[in-house]
Amino acid sequence: MKRIHRIGSLPTRVGSVHLRNPVMTASGTAGHGAELAPYVDLAGLGAVITKSVSADPWPGNPAPRVHEAHGGMLNAVGLQGPGVAAWLTDELPPLLDAGATVVASIWGRSVEDYRRAADLLADAPAQVVAVEVNLSCPNVEDRSGMFAHSAEATEEAMSATGGCGRPRWAKLSPNAGDILPIVDAAVRGGAEAVTLVNTVMGMAIDPVTRTYRLGNGGGGLSGSAIHPIAVRVVHDVAAARPDVAIVGAGGVTDAETAAELIVAGACAVQVGTATFANPRAPGQVAASLVDWCLAHDIADIDDLIGAIHGHRP
Repeated sequence: MKRIHRIGSLPTRVGSVHLRNPVMTASGTAGHGAELAPYVDLAGLGAVITKSVSADPWPGNPAPRVHEAHGGMLNAVGLQGPGVAAWLTDELPPLLDAGATVVASIWGRSVEDYRRAADLLADAPAQVVAVEVNLSCPNVEDRSGMFAHSAEATEEAMSATGGCGRPRWAKLSPNAGDILPIVDAAVRGGAEAVTLVNTVMGMAIDPVTRTYRLGNGGGGLSGSAIHPIAVRVVHDVAAARPDVAIVGAGGVTDAETAAELIVAGACAVQVGTATFANPRAPGQVAASLVDWCLAHDIADIDDLIGAIHGHRP
């Protein structure tokens, strides 16, 4: 096995949360996180963002769940998970043993689901520094419309998650059309930051068999193909809402794509789909971003954040 490269310090802040490095994993792309320990210095990452879990165990969608697409990947895993209680007992301890800073990701199908999931995290260890509320989920109270497509539903879900007792980040969808009302609603609901963006809705069909390539029909497109979309959304939100902290996600594969999102306005970034092809990707991006900043005479990440707007969000 190749030696794990230690990650240098490049401190940043997401709302009230201080991180040693701006690079994190993206929820759902590295299991619950500890699986990457043989490949990545988890303690050196800004944080490990865990796979989204709900208050109760959830089986997910039928197979096949992933399909390689041009420049990315389609997935319809369906948020399979053991539930928050089992995650706290079985999945969190190995992450803590690895020295990781943890951001727990939660989801629900109703406002009450979000409330229960957040409340179960109230007594989580201090190393769980924040909760990312994944709002790109079907809302059974709104005929399965996505929470993140409705300002009202977004505010209600975020307001319900205060019981976790720690900073909350709202993970939002690029499929919402005008995302600014959704960002405003998330902030009203208590979000300290917004994660931009989740996957873009997509679909693949086998023309020979005339069947869907994913068991659930459609899915979410992630990877390099959506990077320009992520840059645009981060840029526009940072320009319009400069006081809102942003975590950038979408097609981060190297130091330059990470730096691009930071210059657009993100305080930190997430590495996701790249991890499927290369489990070392989050650590490599984190380490290379430190080197990139040194090579470009960036001594403080604040000098880079939102630089295209002339301000830090």
